[in-house]
Amino acid sequence: MKKIFHSIGTWFGDLTQVFCNEWKVVGHDMGALIFFLALPLLYPIAYTLIYNTEVVEQVPVAIVDNSRTPQSRQLVRDASAAPAIKVAGYASNLNEAREWMNAGDVFAIIRIPSDYESKIATGQQATIEFYADMSLLLRYRALLAAMTDLQLKQTADITLERVNVTGLESSGMAKMPVASQNTFLGDPEQGFASFVMPGIVILILQQSMLLGITLIGGTSRERRARNGGIDPKMIDSASASASVWGKTLCYVVLYLPLTIYVTTCIPEMFRLPHYGSPTQYLPFILPMLFATAFLGQALTLVMKERESAFLIIVFTSVIFLFTSGLTWPRYAMNQFWTWFGNLVPCTWGVEGFIRINSNAGTLAEQMIPYKAMWILTGVYFLCAWWVLKWIRVKSLLNANRV
Repeated sequence: MKKIFHSIGTWFGDLTQVFCNEWKVVGHDMGALIFFLALPLLYPIAYTLIYNTEVVEQVPVAIVDNSRTPQSRQLVRDASAAPAIKVAGYASNLNEAREWMNAGDVFAIIRIPSDYESKIATGQQATIEFYADMSLLLRYRALLAAMTDLQLKQTADITLERVNVTGLESSGMAKMPVASQNTFLGDPEQGFASFVMPGIVILILQQSMLLGITLIGGTSRERRARNGGIDPKMIDSASASASVWGKTLCYVVLYLPLTIYVTTCIPEMFRLPHYGSPTQYLPFILPMLFATAFLGQALTLVMKERESAFLIIVFTSVIFLFTSGLTWPRYAMNQFWTWFGNLVPCTWGVEGFIRINSNAGTLAEQMIPYKAMWILTGVYFLCAWWVLKWIRVKSLLNANRV
């Protein structure tokens, strides 16, 4: 029994020693400090400032008015009143308008046919041609929504005129038979920053932590190669499990205030949708931090040099953004990418955090992603433990051969 308690005490002593030593290693590594502190502190501000206009407004549009009638001029006035549309000018024909679009002076064309007013006057269905540049989906989406609203308004106004001509009571006739009202949960303004930033901040937490950990791991392997398989700045006398846990606790403690900053302070600073309670989403993110810390140490297996972190982790940022389901729904992905996304901690972190933060969900309602992140924590701990043992043995064997 004494041996058991002595072993436990020794293990916790080693863990504490590794924990304190890792703080020194991080504090003396400027590159790691940039990744651990500067990225989480500055990236959310930079991204939010870029997207803070929220919606695309005043998109230049060319008008090709072949009708030249009061009805067509009213249509153009209604179009220019839309926040998303700015009438850049009248083109004499469609070819001239296309030249403006090719030059980047306009991004859409509204062509009104010559028979526009005559068809309306005779009760026929009039047609308006709309051409849009789809190189930027946000711009196209704003234009399409504006044109849809314009169509509905024109339909209501023309219906009212036709009813008045008949001499019937027109009260209420200008309204559409079925009212359409959109309610956007979590993003009532339909702003881009409000949509993307809650997921981006979680990805920033993961990627910045991975960059810092793998940078330290790659540097450690360089020192081992120079010092006969021994890293003088690491405590190799501690067991692999104590070393892994000691480092992980250092990283998690370092990231706790940063997590509060990106999940609570950033939404408050920029007035992003922020309906969830910190008592719900902060405990939810905790297993993601643990899983990410273990994953970073496991990835040290392929980090033979300090610079390897830049090549591998930065490259994966775009991949992890897509697999998180933030830009493309996960259910629409093929099975390979779905399973690959399941192995990434931020995939589950983004999913659950958005539901809690933007839709006022609770931790109890996010048990699937919450449990998934704890499972990844256990899996990546075993991977990190094995990688550290392998690195220690491999480094010594390579040094003995030399």
